[in-house]
Amino acid sequence: MNQNDSCSRKAAVHGLPATRAGLLLRGLLLRGLLLRGLLLRAALPLGCIAVALIPVSGASPAAGPIAPTTAAPPPLKVDLNAFDASKKSVTLPNGVSLAYVDMGERSAPVVVLIHGYTDSARDWVPMLPYLSKRYRLILVDIRGHGQSSKPECCYTRLDFAYDIKLLLDALGVAQADIVGHSLGSIIAQTFAEYWPERTAHLVLISSTGGSPPGATKQPPRFDFAAEIRKLKEPIEADSPFMIAWWDSPTPVDPDFIRRQRKDAAGIPLRVWLAVLDQGLNADDLYANLQSTLPRLKAPTLLIWGSKDPIMEEDMRQSLRNALPHAKVKIFDGLGHNPFWEDPRGVADVLNGFLGAT
Repeated sequence: MNQNDSCSRKAAVHGLPATRAGLLLRGLLLRGLLLRGLLLRAALPLGCIAVALIPVSGASPAAGPIAPTTAAPPPLKVDLNAFDASKKSVTLPNGVSLAYVDMGERSAPVVVLIHGYTDSARDWVPMLPYLSKRYRLILVDIRGHGQSSKPECCYTRLDFAYDIKLLLDALGVAQADIVGHSLGSIIAQTFAEYWPERTAHLVLISSTGGSPPGATKQPPRFDFAAEIRKLKEPIEADSPFMIAWWDSPTPVDPDFIRRQRKDAAGIPLRVWLAVLDQGLNADDLYANLQSTLPRLKAPTLLIWGSKDPIMEEDMRQSLRNALPHAKVKIFDGLGHNPFWEDPRGVADVLNGFLGAT
């Protein structure tokens, strides 16, 4: 039985098909999202006259979403043991200890990669072989995650972003390209807003501008927050919930997924809950994000997959409206983690964007 068959058999929670992306934000962040079909890792197709689509493989912007070049990610080309062993750690002036991986020439342009909720720096491994060697890559374990410290407080988006600022200070990096995924995209956005002089380019993957007040919502089919709050410590890495949480719509290296689950299970439950309550709180997410988006001045690229149903159109539109000059790339058929599913394709778009402006 292949990985997809195994995941599909184990991923049902309370009788519902549930991928990690389908769970993510459904009960808390999106309260009332009516899921459309199977829950896969990606974002719905976007269309907006005010934004520019990036042509790929010679296609014109008018051609619409471009299908990924491969049906599934190629085998990992990075030794996971060596990658995990390469992490360094620095204690920041605010007392937080951040783990990170520093790759490439010290004098090269810096790209900071910020992972999402319950992930770690390893999240970016599938894409690493395809990123241009002209960059120095800094992959961070955000506070509360991976090998970074897990303080009692605090887990707002500004807390996370300030950690990134202090890390760059400690490394002597004056300016960097900032790339973030999901929660990491909110952190990246926040960094670029508060420290625009430190931000050369900004890339937001599977991101949102929040849901405007008054948007019509349907009752949720699955209360994600309630399921998280049912978790007990120690969290079991191979439990049905965790297998669903780490499911993927396309085959992903099983050892990679196993390590991701193990790391997530090692995050204290209090941190799982604190990030949800402080960093992804649906009650004020729209007002919170929209209040600072006007500060964002760096050239920006927005990336979504076409089959991630976790963001309603109004939530995507609110980000596009706030960033009318942002470039947009939609990966047809991909999910919430397009850089796992088509790492070469996503890397090619990143390389082109970062190198062209």
